[in-house]
Amino acid sequence: MVAGHLREQNGYFQMILSWKGADGKRKSKSISTGLAVKGNKKRAEAMLLKTRKEFNPENLLENADMPFHVFLNKWLKENAFSFSPSTYAEYAYDVRSQIEPFFEKHPIGLLKMSGRDLEAFYRYERQEHEASSQELLQYHEIIVAAFQYAVELTWLKENPVAHINPCADEAPILFTDFILEWLEMMKSSVELTTYSSYANSIKGSIVPYFKDKMLTLQDLEKHPKHIQDYYQFEFGKGLTANTVIHRHANIRKCLQYAFQIGLIKSNPADRVERPRKDKYLATIYNQQELEILFKTVKGDPIELGVILAAFYGLRRSEVVGLKWDAIDFEKKTISIKHTVTQVNVDGKNITVQKDRTKTKSSYRTLPLVPPFEELLRRLKQEQLVNQKVCGAAYCKKYLDYIYVNAMGELVKPNFITQHFEIVLKNHGLKKIRFHDLRHSCASLLYANGVSLRDIQEWLGHSDIGTTSNIYTHLDYSSKVSSANAILAFYPQNTRVQTIGQ
Repeated sequence: MVAGHLREQNGYFQMILSWKGADGKRKSKSISTGLAVKGNKKRAEAMLLKTRKEFNPENLLENADMPFHVFLNKWLKENAFSFSPSTYAEYAYDVRSQIEPFFEKHPIGLLKMSGRDLEAFYRYERQEHEASSQELLQYHEIIVAAFQYAVELTWLKENPVAHINPCADEAPILFTDFILEWLEMMKSSVELTTYSSYANSIKGSIVPYFKDKMLTLQDLEKHPKHIQDYYQFEFGKGLTANTVIHRHANIRKCLQYAFQIGLIKSNPADRVERPRKDKYLATIYNQQELEILFKTVKGDPIELGVILAAFYGLRRSEVVGLKWDAIDFEKKTISIKHTVTQVNVDGKNITVQKDRTKTKSSYRTLPLVPPFEELLRRLKQEQLVNQKVCGAAYCKKYLDYIYVNAMGELVKPNFITQHFEIVLKNHGLKKIRFHDLRHSCASLLYANGVSLRDIQEWLGHSDIGTTSNIYTHLDYSSKVSSANAILAFYPQNTRVQTIGQ
């Protein structure tokens, strides 16, 4: 029994209870009697004694954050005398032989328990132990009673499992709820950049479309057309097939997981028409356009990025990730081995630095050509001067990096994309994406007789098929030569003008 005493406050008796907590420290709680001090001392003392006997510190809300299987035993122990001996024996046996072992293996907090968690238990009992409907109803009776006790303790506002049917073969789980839970699970299973891509697609498009439709996993399984309708909706907004394919991949992976854990009997995403991938046609700069661009950006903050992308074919992440230790001025080489990307995670822009490239093939060593070596030496000298001029204000965090601004701060990937677009617009140059400089590099190599295998190694593609699919269409002049060669086989009396004349 806890200690306690009366205290007068504002003309009324207050009960002050005191006990030692699990951490060994004294704790107290004040409870109003509602009794005026005058003429009510004996009644207040009797109320205090009764409260001290009934008060259990373990039932305070601050202790509610416990695993469900621990709470089950607490409920059973504290309510033992409210059951008949036979009922208590049945409850205790079911808790310790069936319910508790499952939730020990799949721990979940009492306050976080949902109907879906309980349905997973019932599904397990049906599949693994072939539990009968009568047994499932018995387990459900116990669990509902335990949660009702949590409600009586004011740990919960309502009983979250009272509406569950333990004998149902399928759990009515909303697709939007499930895909968001799946996304949260993937957060610890994939790269942050991959998670960001998933999250943008799911939270920005998939969930908003399906939310008001209130479709369950079973609805999608029964009528895959709902998924197909979503794809058509996205096409109607003007999205490309490649973007819709990414959305399809998210949906399929999520539903495959639902299939693996037994929530659905098949993956409905496998029964829809997958969008056909668009053949990519890059917009590029030819040699003359690149020469004009190089002159335009000279001395501009974007100059380094343009040269690295157009001459070396570097990806944006590789441009920003280039460090001084990747440059060997003696051996005249440049090594691509570090990347910097910028992603949006839960509304926050995060810069991700990795000591590895997109793929193993992306790690490559390229020759350091004289014009670029000259630029690097100039940038190194500028950085040393900026450090002296700025003093303590100069950012020391990115001293290893080449692509920094005058204050030593790392140039952000998004800045490159945005500033490149502005430069082209301000100087009236043809509009292309920054990444198209990489394509321009590849097309010039191919047009000048460099083999696809060598281009693959220069660009860091893991598969020569990628190189072939993207770039072989760019060299129109080689196709013209082929056509002219074929013309030689036409009959002599056929008048055909040579192409290009």
